[in-house]
Amino acid sequence: MASRSIQVYADTSVFGGVFDEEFSEASSVFFEQVRSGRFRLAVSPVVEEEVIAGPPDVRAFYESILSSIEMLRVSDEAVRLQEGYLAAGVVGPRSAADALHVAVAAVAGCQMIVSWNFRHIVHYDKIPLYNAISVRQGYLPIGIHTPQEVIHYEDQDV
Repeated sequence: MASRSIQVYADTSVFGGVFDEEFSEASSVFFEQVRSGRFRLAVSPVVEEEVIAGPPDVRAFYESILSSIEMLRVSDEAVRLQEGYLAAGVVGPRSAADALHVAVAAVAGCQMIVSWNFRHIVHYDKIPLYNAISVRQGYLPIGIHTPQEVIHYEDQDV
């Protein structure tokens, strides 16, 4: 494990993933690794609003990990970057919140985003488009992955 933790933005789907049979194991391990210091967890008010509107078990889990979360702000720069994603057609207006997740993380300089949103965020043809717009607007490219792709497995060679 690296001596310095990686700042990772988790969208709402990762919190919900803890309670989804298909995504539970990887989501739970991801949050264990947040608690152990492997990852520095960042979210935005968008995540918080979506979690609050969600199921009680997801809200309770979010509240239980709150001390491990850095709350990023939705800055004017993030809104401009979100608008760039929308103008380029990376996602449509109905997916503006998904674009805002990516924009907030990129503007904050997170090294990666984790998500289970395969349609609008973790999709092979969306990732390069998000990064192209980000770079065009002066931000670094960001890794976009599922929790399963970033967690450390015990049997992994270090």
